[in-house]
Amino acid sequence: MVEILAGILNLYCLIGSCAAGRTSDWIGRRYTIVVSQVIFFVGAILMGFATNYAFLMVGRFVAGIGVGFALMIAPVYTAEVSPASTRGFLTSFPEVFINVGILLGYVSNYGFSKLPTHLGWRLMLGAGAVPSVILGIVVLGMPESPRWLVMQGRLGDAKKVLDKTSDSQKEADIRLADIKEAAGIPENCTDDIVPVIKQNHGEEVWKELFLHPTPAVRHALIAAVGIHFFQQITGIDSVVLYSPRIFEKAGIKSTDGKLLATVAVGFTKTIFILVATFFLDKIGRRPLLLSSVAGMIFSLAMLGTGMTIIEHSDTKITWAVALCITMVLAFVALFSIGMGPITWVYSSEIFPLRLRAQGASMGVAVNRVTSGVISMTFLSLSHGITFGGAFFLYASIATVSWFFFYFMLPETQGRTLEDMEGLFGNFGWKFAEFKKKKQQQNHDLNKEVKGTGNGNDRGQIQLGTNGQI
Repeated sequence: MVEILAGILNLYCLIGSCAAGRTSDWIGRRYTIVVSQVIFFVGAILMGFATNYAFLMVGRFVAGIGVGFALMIAPVYTAEVSPASTRGFLTSFPEVFINVGILLGYVSNYGFSKLPTHLGWRLMLGAGAVPSVILGIVVLGMPESPRWLVMQGRLGDAKKVLDKTSDSQKEADIRLADIKEAAGIPENCTDDIVPVIKQNHGEEVWKELFLHPTPAVRHALIAAVGIHFFQQITGIDSVVLYSPRIFEKAGIKSTDGKLLATVAVGFTKTIFILVATFFLDKIGRRPLLLSSVAGMIFSLAMLGTGMTIIEHSDTKITWAVALCITMVLAFVALFSIGMGPITWVYSSEIFPLRLRAQGASMGVAVNRVTSGVISMTFLSLSHGITFGGAFFLYASIATVSWFFFYFMLPETQGRTLEDMEGLFGNFGWKFAEFKKKKQQQNHDLNKEVKGTGNGNDRGQIQLGTNGQI
C-alpha cells in the first residue's frame, strides 16, 4: 500500500501530461500553467481531508493530473520565452525548483513528524495547496509564449514579448522572423494580427509524430523519449522516495537520524542542481550529461557494494555505513549536475514548433510511467534481490543509457529552436562522424605517403585516375 500510494501519482501524471499538449495549443502556455495549479490545489485539499485510503487515492489522482500538466508545460513555456544564449540556464529552472520543493518537503516532514500522527500526515499532503495558489496568481503577470502568439496570428503581441525577452533588438527581429517562417507566415508580413491555418485539433500533429515522421522528427522523438525513460529507470525516484528506508537498511535506526539524513539528500540535490544551471550554456548538454551518467554508474555500483556487505554481515560495519551514505549523496549530486536538468532542457528544445507541445508531452508521459513503475516496485524489488542487488541493477541500466546518449543525442548548445531540425535525422551520427574522421585520416596518410615515396615522385601529386602525374 505504501508503494502504490507513493508511486501511483506518477502514473496519474500521464493523463495530465498527455492532455497538456492540446490544452496549451488551445488556451496558451501561460493559462495551461494556471489550470495545472487549480487542479493540484484541489488534489492537495482532498488528500489533506481524506477519511480513508480510497479517499486518499482520489486526492492523489487529482493531484497527479495537475502535476502532469505542470511537468509538461513548464519547460516548454520557458524554452519558448528564453533567448538562445540563456535557454539552458532558464529551462533548467523547473528542475531547480522541483529540487527546492523536495528539500522543503523533507524539512517540513521532519517538523510534521513531531506532531500527532493523525495530524502530521494530513498537513504534509495538504501543504502542497499553498505554493499552487502562489504560482497560479503570479503566472498571470508573466508574458505569453511568443511562439504560441505567432501560431494564433498575433504578431504584434509576439513582437512585444520578444522585445522584452531578447538580448538585443536585432536578436528579437531574428527570432520573430524564424518563428514566422516555422509557422508558415510570410517574412514580409508585418501586420499585428494575421490569419493563420489552425491545426485540426492536433490530429495532423500526432500523424506527423507517429505515422509519417521525417527522419529528423523520428530521431528527435526517440531522443526525447529515450532521455526521459533513462532519467527515471536508473532509480532516482527510488532514492528520493525511499531514502529513509535505505538509510535504515544501511544502519541508521533512529527516526530523527533517518529524517535528517533525508534532509541532507534534498540539500545536496538542490545545491548541485543550482551548480548545473550555470554550466548548461557554457559547457554544453552532452559533456554534462555524459559526465553525470558516468558518475551515477560508479556511485550506484559502490552503493550496491556497500549495501551487499551490510546485508551479509551480522555486525555493524561503520565504514560500509559511511560508504552507503556517501554514495547516496554522490548519486543525487551527480544526477542533479546533468541527467536531472538536461532531460527537461533537451526534450523541450529539439522538436519543431508545430510538434513541440505534443512531442514534449510524450516525453513527460514516458517519464511519469517509468517513474511510477520504479517507485511502485522498489520495495518489492529490494525484498526479492536485496537492496544491493537493486542498485547493481540500476547501475547496469545506467551503463546502457550512457551509450544511448553518446550515439543518439547531438549537442544543441547555442542553437535557436528553429535551427534544431538540421541536427537530427542521422541515427548513427556518432558512427558517421567517426567514420568520416577515419577516412580523413586515411586520406591525409595517403597524401603523405605519396609525397614521401621514392626520390622520383617526391612532392608530386596525382591528378585524375588514369595514371597521369
